[in-house]
Amino acid sequence: MCGFVGYVNQTDIPEDTIEKMADRIRHRGPDDEAYFADEGTAMGFRRLSIIDLEHGKQPMYNSNETKVLTFNGEIYNYREIREELKKLGYEFRTDVDSEVLIHGYDAWGPKLLDKLRGMYAFVIYDRKTKEVFGARDHFGIKPMYYYDDGQSFLWASEIKAFLDHPKFVKEFNEKLLPIHLSFEFIPSKETMFKNVYKLLPGHYFIHKDGETEIHQYYKFNYDHIDKNQTIEEDAKKIRGIVDESVEAHMVADVEVGSFLSSGVDSSYVLNEAAKLKPIKSFSLGFEHSKYSELDWSSRFAKKIGQENTRITMDGNDYFDILPTIMYYMDEPLSNPSAMQLYYLSKGTRKQVKVALSGEGADEFFGGYNTYLEARPFETYQKYVPAGLRKAFSKMVIDLPRFHGQRFLVRGSQPLSERYYRVNYVFNYHDRDKILKNKDLNVDSGAYTQHIFDDVKGKDEMTQMQYFDINTWLPFDILHKADRMSMCNSLEVRTPLVDKKVAEFAATMPINTRIKGDETKVSLRAAAAAELPQDVAKKEKLGFPSPIASWIKEDKFRKRIEEAFTSDVAKKFFDTDALLEILQEHINGKSSMQKIFTIYTFILWYQVYFPEDTTADTLSKVKITK
Repeated sequence: MCGFVGYVNQTDIPEDTIEKMADRIRHRGPDDEAYFADEGTAMGFRRLSIIDLEHGKQPMYNSNETKVLTFNGEIYNYREIREELKKLGYEFRTDVDSEVLIHGYDAWGPKLLDKLRGMYAFVIYDRKTKEVFGARDHFGIKPMYYYDDGQSFLWASEIKAFLDHPKFVKEFNEKLLPIHLSFEFIPSKETMFKNVYKLLPGHYFIHKDGETEIHQYYKFNYDHIDKNQTIEEDAKKIRGIVDESVEAHMVADVEVGSFLSSGVDSSYVLNEAAKLKPIKSFSLGFEHSKYSELDWSSRFAKKIGQENTRITMDGNDYFDILPTIMYYMDEPLSNPSAMQLYYLSKGTRKQVKVALSGEGADEFFGGYNTYLEARPFETYQKYVPAGLRKAFSKMVIDLPRFHGQRFLVRGSQPLSERYYRVNYVFNYHDRDKILKNKDLNVDSGAYTQHIFDDVKGKDEMTQMQYFDINTWLPFDILHKADRMSMCNSLEVRTPLVDKKVAEFAATMPINTRIKGDETKVSLRAAAAAELPQDVAKKEKLGFPSPIASWIKEDKFRKRIEEAFTSDVAKKFFDTDALLEILQEHINGKSSMQKIFTIYTFILWYQVYFPEDTTADTLSKVKITK
């Protein structure tokens, strides 16, 4: 696990620029650093040594040193690919997966990507053709950004590395503010910095002669659903696939640990890993709190004979670290669980360099409770004419709240507007109340309509899952997992976000994903054969925290009030409307996610655009060295 930076065709750039860029992300690789420079092109690398600790230095070259590689991640099938390359005449000097990439690209070009299984982002520079090739893994586990303003082309594992390049023009992409307020992330290649783009999952770029081409090499789809499959059959297949995936993700020359909550996903992953070798687990919670899962996690680890480390945090820890979180996140992300993940990673890194985690199970196997509402809406829309549904919606939308009102209002909308992820935090009318520049407000549903179009004709639950796999998973779940672990120099591996796991999940019919009011039924059935029943059947809690109650405490509420009346708040929002949302929460109407989304955005802006604010938020950032 590592971090890399680079740029091409840059003249009059100080020689130490590439080192400054790499040093900005040294948390991704504190073990080693190395650089390449050639005629206005430079590449930098920071290494966190996991496999073949004595070798595998990067940048890495092919046999005649015409191609140069920097790579972040793990290729889990690299040994098989290496044998294939050996038959083609390639010689290997190390036992690292990096060498498979440089020789594989030399042999097959972009077709190499079809052979890979793993989490990765890598760049290869061809010294002869002056071409830059960059690729990102199938689901976006590892990050890749590039800056392209038509004059300069830079790339890096994290956006913050661009700050140290003299040709980088830092500009806030204000048009995306309403989109962020709805989704809590930007569900596209765009970012909150102008001319900075994400390379999307399953894509690669080629940059040559000042032009950048983007190509898609992988696209998850539901084109091969097998409606004849049963829960029992799928559970059996899941057991074999998860067992194999966990084993592949355990390969390392350093100790591997595992995150553990009280849920079925992380418990299942830990249990399978423990079959291979003793493994330490790590759990986070809150002392003397109803939100804490520590007792449950500790009991389960003890049942399977594995060591468990309890890590705790409180409200002061939570709010004090927020400016640092916004710095490491690159873009504002208001998922409250990010702070817990930061402290969990920090505590885990004290004992191990690599940790397994259970992300991805909910998206691929149907674990979110919101998927259960698909069938009631489909039934309603099937038997009640569209005109009548619209009439019902208009009749009840302005009435005082009553049971069923929300269903009738949403029942008149297509899924692309109705699905709660589209307006996860603020909807159009909410944004209109708080945005200072009303002209910025746009239809968030239109921004992501193309994703629903990809699965037009599929059942609504399948459409929801597809949407989550293409937005929520890469831009929220995996994004925060990477940033919060890597800022603590910890590699997190996700066996359930895996090419082979996804290939099978894509064949599952809806009746083996949900049944009645139970989610991810096949995965739970698979886990039930391996775990205690109370764990396999446990209701999903997510990553709970007491933040909603903390906001009501005076010392934390005052911090939020200060932010809500700051110069940044006045620049973008109606501050009276912000204070009204905060007061509603204090009075008992839960507005935690709205409050937290605005608050974290303001902190992020103060960290990355301190020249526009009088707040001294940047000084509160604790940068890992």
